[in-house]
Amino acid sequence: MTESFQFAHPEFLFLLLLLPVLAIWKSRWGRPVAIRMPSTDDAIHVGAKTRSKIGGFLIFLGLLSFTLLVIAFARPRHGKGSTEVEASGIDIILTLDVSGSMAALDFKVDDKQVDRLEAVKNVVKKFVEQRPNDKLGLVAFAGRPYLVTPLTMDKDFVKKRVEGVKMGQVEDGTAIGSAIASSVDHLRDSSAKSRIVILLTDGVNNSGSVNPLTAAEAAKTLGVKIYTIGAGTRGEAPMPVQDAFGRTHLQMSKVEIDEEMLKEVASSTGGQSFRATDTDSLEQIYDSINQLEKTTRKLKKYQQYDELFLWFLVPGLLLLLLELVLSQTRYRRLP
Repeated sequence: MTESFQFAHPEFLFLLLLLPVLAIWKSRWGRPVAIRMPSTDDAIHVGAKTRSKIGGFLIFLGLLSFTLLVIAFARPRHGKGSTEVEASGIDIILTLDVSGSMAALDFKVDDKQVDRLEAVKNVVKKFVEQRPNDKLGLVAFAGRPYLVTPLTMDKDFVKKRVEGVKMGQVEDGTAIGSAIASSVDHLRDSSAKSRIVILLTDGVNNSGSVNPLTAAEAAKTLGVKIYTIGAGTRGEAPMPVQDAFGRTHLQMSKVEIDEEMLKEVASSTGGQSFRATDTDSLEQIYDSINQLEKTTRKLKKYQQYDELFLWFLVPGLLLLLLELVLSQTRYRRLP
């Protein structure tokens, strides 16, 4: 609920610029003291002023009533209302690989070597901020998928849940087909005009009971578009491993990503496939998807006004009437 004060016709307020002109005009041409003196000697002190004190008071009443009437004509009002943001019509499930291979240290954040998952989380949080009008959900997967957060408009909550995603929370593996099926299932009951899955993985499908292409066919049938991202350098990447004494050291490991399968999954559903070999390319990919799936902000505004002009009109008319009555009765000019 928002509150505001405004004038329905603010152009009338320009009339207030006439106040100095009216004040000068009334002081020069207003009602003079009308008592004639029998001699100039008696009029030395009285004639020093061309205005009586009462005349100044009447001028003040006139100018004040003029001010109040002008404000009344400008129609001051107090607004009470609210603004609702409609969903853009796009529901997005972010599907993130959290298998053990995401620990490979082939990405950088702020010139610091980090693992793939850490880099992905930073980029995904930025993407979430760029979708203020969409519903977003998060599915993570390794040997099996699990729901991190359902579809929601609460972006702060989504970013917090993204930050909390870790490796090792389920059995290891890369169940890409099951992850697609699970993500699509969470969009099944969505009434959005457009439903999207953004799948990021750094491996090949080696777990789960669902073939990725079969899951993609189900997504196509339900009208769900899938964007796929293969993350990781080409060739080999440094992977932290522990020796028999519990000490951690880096070991170069081969990077295996089934790019052909990811391309087929994406193209069969009307989406696109990308490959991210570093943090910069990963950011560019999410920026590209953000541009491809543009949304338009829709607002519903509800406003109710309490008119306040009577609070100025009535006192203005009363002061004007008072000035007229006083000038024609008690403070009437003597003939």
